[in-house]
Amino acid sequence: MPGKKILPILTLSEMTDGQEADAFVMLAAKEELVTKTGKPYYRVTFRDAGKSLTFPIWNDSLCAEDCRGWSVGQFFKVRSVYRESTYGPQLEIHKVREACDADRADGFDEWMCRPRSQFEPEEMFAALLAIASDQIADGPLSELVTAILTEHRERLLTMPAAVRNHHAFAGGYLEHVLSVTRNALMLADKYRTDYPDLQPALSRDLVAAGAILHDIGKLQELEQTPAGARYSPAGELIGHILLGRDMVREAAVGRGLDQELQLRLEHMIVSHQRLPEWGSPKPPMTPEALIVHFADDLDASFQMMYAALAEDGTANPMTPTNKALRSKVFKGLGSAAEQ
Repeated sequence: MPGKKILPILTLSEMTDGQEADAFVMLAAKEELVTKTGKPYYRVTFRDAGKSLTFPIWNDSLCAEDCRGWSVGQFFKVRSVYRESTYGPQLEIHKVREACDADRADGFDEWMCRPRSQFEPEEMFAALLAIASDQIADGPLSELVTAILTEHRERLLTMPAAVRNHHAFAGGYLEHVLSVTRNALMLADKYRTDYPDLQPALSRDLVAAGAILHDIGKLQELEQTPAGARYSPAGELIGHILLGRDMVREAAVGRGLDQELQLRLEHMIVSHQRLPEWGSPKPPMTPEALIVHFADDLDASFQMMYAALAEDGTANPMTPTNKALRSKVFKGLGSAAEQ
């Protein structure tokens, strides 16, 4: 009898056109559709941490019967040939089964199928908590920020920062907020030095607190699913800006926070996106709010530009137009020379 066929276990990103391999994937989406001639088929999306593929499962294919029982969020071991086609990359599936505990010996774990931050969530959370406890001198304000972070620790460790566009991956929330906070504090130190006569003096405490809490309403705005984040009913109807203001207001009750300090903090949350069309009912009207807005906007935009450059594998000198950035990104003249 012929021996058992042994194939490499690869990620989707590692597979090349025409290559047969095994891969661990998550079913991120499944739709039951009908062709123009009335034939039923499924359109599925398989993904791992680095790539997602959407392609049809035709009614006469080997796995069509199995596909009927697949559920979004399930993990599978797939043996397939990777194909580049005019419709995009697809998998020609030869075998498929649900992943099991025995597959862990071959490197399977659920996180390998979900995009995640390149930074360790526990370390990012600890860094953020240290800023809240050690760099906010006002006692009640420090306690407020620390309490909110501590209460929501478990969700914060895995939260994405958005449904799409920027930091839309596990741990993305902490990556974004920690970066915004560090940049905002750097700017606060600069402008406190440049404008020592500013009245009232620029509050480093407020900058730290506002930066840490500017997106806290996303804990209620977003729900996590196996396929990624989606908007909750509260997120659709109210949005993270007002939800965040309400969370801070509720957490501040009984903490002895200075009334004006709380007002300024709430303003930073409701103004951090600056424009009504971006969701803010008010523009930044304090120096601290201005700093947090631009630190937030810079970090989100920079991560989107980074992703645009990382995801474009062509030899063109420019990336395709990025919808969120509303522009192309220049990769360099060296890219054109390679064509």
